[in-house]
Amino acid sequence: MNISYSQKCIENKDSIFKVLTIKQKEELTASINCISYKKNEVIFKEGFNPNGLISLVKGKVKIFKDGINGREQIIRLARPGDFIGFRALFASDYYNASAGAFEDSIVCIINKESLFRVIEENNPFALEIIKFLAKELGEAENNIVSLTQKHLRGRLAESLLRLSDTYGFENDGQTIKINLYREDLANLANMTTSNAIKTLYNFRDENVIELDGKKIKVLDYNALEKISKLG
Repeated sequence: MNISYSQKCIENKDSIFKVLTIKQKEELTASINCISYKKNEVIFKEGFNPNGLISLVKGKVKIFKDGINGREQIIRLARPGDFIGFRALFASDYYNASAGAFEDSIVCIINKESLFRVIEENNPFALEIIKFLAKELGEAENNIVSLTQKHLRGRLAESLLRLSDTYGFENDGQTIKINLYREDLANLANMTTSNAIKTLYNFRDENVIELDGKKIKVLDYNALEKISKLG
């Protein structure tokens, strides 16, 4: 398993590793350690020190902080191909958030020393990392605006759009491809669970979405976008 997932991590033609030489790809692949996590398991914990760059190769992951009274705030979603915990690694800092598996997941950890050695050798690779970090910073800034300036309906609509954009839809083209507890959805939208449930039912009554257990089907994507924009 380690060999195939390690190669998948580095050989992705759309990833930042596409500019590496064959030798550099082989060096990073040899340094990788792949680990499996069960649903709801913690991948890394706030306050710990990173030992490498973590790439999600299978599953779905949330990055979150523990807030007041133990309530989580989900600050980012990750899908296969995404990196998690990279801020702490490149800042030589401790993790300032935690990561947990939404479902059974596999991550590959690229050894820090090997990664930094390749960065020093390959200027285009260093530039790819800068571009990646800048893009992630822009998305984080947009999320902050959504969470602080939008009302409940706008925040929940924005969260549903984020989920659909990150994980896509089932074969019907409408059902968001994730089984999400209402508490997790509330934590993503920065609202109480009761408010999240009430707003979901409002969207359902307005024929914007359809609810089936933990599944959410988007009936009117344009309406959801409009609600999000109105805030």
